[in-house]
Amino acid sequence: MKLVLVTDAWQPQVNGVVTTLVELVREMQVQGHQVEVIHPGLFDRRPCPGYAGIDLAVRPEKVLTRQLDAIAPDAIHLATEGPLGWAARRYCLKRGMPFTTAYHTRFPEILKAALKVPLWIGYALFRHFHRPSAGVLVPTPSVLTLLQLRGFRNLRSWTHGVDMELFKYHEQPQVYAPLGELVRPVSLFVGRISYEKNIEAFLKLDVPGTKVVCGVGPLEAGLRERYSQARWLGVLPRDVLAQVYAAADVFVMPSRSETFGLVMLEAMATGTPVAAYPVDGPLEVVGSPPAGGALQDDLASAWCQALVVPRQSARLRAQAFGWEYASQLFVSHLVSVRTGTALDVESPRHGAVTQLSPNA
Repeated sequence: MKLVLVTDAWQPQVNGVVTTLVELVREMQVQGHQVEVIHPGLFDRRPCPGYAGIDLAVRPEKVLTRQLDAIAPDAIHLATEGPLGWAARRYCLKRGMPFTTAYHTRFPEILKAALKVPLWIGYALFRHFHRPSAGVLVPTPSVLTLLQLRGFRNLRSWTHGVDMELFKYHEQPQVYAPLGELVRPVSLFVGRISYEKNIEAFLKLDVPGTKVVCGVGPLEAGLRERYSQARWLGVLPRDVLAQVYAAADVFVMPSRSETFGLVMLEAMATGTPVAAYPVDGPLEVVGSPPAGGALQDDLASAWCQALVVPRQSARLRAQAFGWEYASQLFVSHLVSVRTGTALDVESPRHGAVTQLSPNA
């Protein structure tokens, strides 16, 4: 099966959507499928206004049309609602080619936090984007229910996974050498330093020990200045990030607007339990205590409870999420660009994940 994956989120960007898509195409390669990734690096691009570190394609229609015409895929999946997603949507509609989409990020909430755009306007825009989709892939049941209530249709349940080999289990919290011996307990946040993550709720927590932050984003400079006592590590390679997860006593997820929250899975895989609010994302990923951590409306209470969750319990919870199953489920939702029906997918022994040359 030959799939075209169109995404505005791709390397060198660092965020959960990019990680999810990279892992997805890697697993699809193992299963023998061919995936052509169309991403911003293939186009003229400009920084996203107000969102440092995210580059968006500029006027991509002509180049994207040539690429899609040349590939002749069996299926097309639009992973994001950015310029490339909209351009590919227009391409498919003009040619009567069915396609699928995914809802990775609660952008209406981001637009409200960053630009004061009312939620109803944001959801109307994204509902319009997904309306012609043959299947909108959604990572959790609660987000699926939310979108149903917002008038979205053709929703399909999906899930994400975690690399259990990269994020190795440690029975005891480790020492991350570049930071030396930190005052414990060590509380960790990993993610974009941006509006929707509610990071200040983590930084304000009145708990003992040391706070560590990994990530970059539009709010980073101001938060670093106000909370200089925290240890700020920026963006780290994923093998190094695995060491940082393993060095924490508690992973704190302060966001109230996650669609999934892959970083929680990565932390739990190393044995580090999660403290979070009982909202979409953590409810599905962390599970009911004492699964992978603790969920409370009071984040400090969740932190205290997570601190005593056995590390083995967190690891076992993470093991419930595997990429083999997640990628097979993804493929099952794809539709033929010719018939609009589910693909009759065989499992060839070998496949390839490729990226096009810039400006092909």
